[in-house]
Amino acid sequence: MASIRRRKRARGDVWLVDYRDAAGARQRLTASTKEAAENLLAEKIRERQHPGLLSPDRDITLGEYKDRWLTMIKSEIKPRTLKGYKQLLALHIVPVFSRVRLRDVSRTMIKRFLVTKREAGLGKNSVRLIRATLSVMLSDAADDGILLANPALNLGRRQRGRPDKLSGADRIRAIRPMSQAELGKFLSAAQTHTPLYAPLFLLLAHAGLRPGEAFALQWADLDFTNRRIRVERTWSVGRVETPKTGTGRTVDMSEHLMHGLRRLRVTRQKEKLKRRWTDLPPWVFCTDVGTPLDESRVRKNFAEALRKAELTGFRVYDLRHTFASLLLSQGAPITYVASQLGHSKPTTTLQWYAHWIDGGRERFVDGLAGPTARKAKRVGHQLGTKRESGTSRVPEVPDRVGGPSRTRTLDPLIKSQLLYQLS
Repeated sequence: MASIRRRKRARGDVWLVDYRDAAGARQRLTASTKEAAENLLAEKIRERQHPGLLSPDRDITLGEYKDRWLTMIKSEIKPRTLKGYKQLLALHIVPVFSRVRLRDVSRTMIKRFLVTKREAGLGKNSVRLIRATLSVMLSDAADDGILLANPALNLGRRQRGRPDKLSGADRIRAIRPMSQAELGKFLSAAQTHTPLYAPLFLLLAHAGLRPGEAFALQWADLDFTNRRIRVERTWSVGRVETPKTGTGRTVDMSEHLMHGLRRLRVTRQKEKLKRRWTDLPPWVFCTDVGTPLDESRVRKNFAEALRKAELTGFRVYDLRHTFASLLLSQGAPITYVASQLGHSKPTTTLQWYAHWIDGGRERFVDGLAGPTARKAKRVGHQLGTKRESGTSRVPEVPDRVGGPSRTRTLDPLIKSQLLYQLS
């Protein structure tokens, strides 16, 4: 029967793994920690039960497997995602785990690694991306039979303060929208100082498109009659891809945006004649040679417009955040904003933009019902009519009708005046 025992030694204690292999022969192995011993025993048990499942190159290091993995997933993911994986591996993961065998990577090692990255000054979102990249690669290694299981899967799910956990406050800090006044200053500065890019900035702020979706926008996607924009593609690392959610969507076009895009189309028609183009370039926003815009040029012109508007701390993507936050602060339904942004679920929108939902909540409690009023008996007048108050369907309930003499007049002064007139 397999067992794990602690063995004391002069140079340090070790953990002894005692088991029988597939042939029934007794084997004893040592490990430096209890966790490593448990992983080793689980591995040997699986080898005994399913000897054909494990890969023959189980001693491969993470650095060696990394190159194979990137080649394998290259055709399955978007270029921008692949580029992000390569950067995170080269900068953070490979320098630490390059010579470590994949099957020796443990949850404890990964936890310590992430804590070290957080202590080095990396933000929680950066640490989250590092962990996600490592987890995806280790999951594929498990599918290849190199690992028994992914040690980074669900890492820290019971640990409230794990290094990569984003709190609500962290999400709010990650979003930096402009106010109405700031947006107006920025768009005016862009129109004056970066006129070639001003229509793009207007679209990002008034339609909430992701920058890549705006770069891939074509004239056929614009419906000026119904003021609609069809988002069907995105421009990513030099090629056309499907949108982030995998499906297209239709968004509304504001009046300002409609007029701005119509003026841009007229400008394109003039350029066509001037440059003697055979056809108008299909891209709404394009370079002088009719190709989609370069992202670095857009960032430079955005920074220039910000400087002229005397604003700092914003990114191009923040125009999308501005669109969502301003709509929600004006009372737009969360479902409408979610559909405009292309979120598959309104809860995604709520998770990131709940802070900007209209804060005038105190008026909602005034709509709650109060105690139910008692039913009152209708009191007849002398002429047989029924008396009701001026309030609709709320009968008056007088304690007594008339004065001491049971007449209708309650005020003694009025009563005395009436008697005086009759005398």
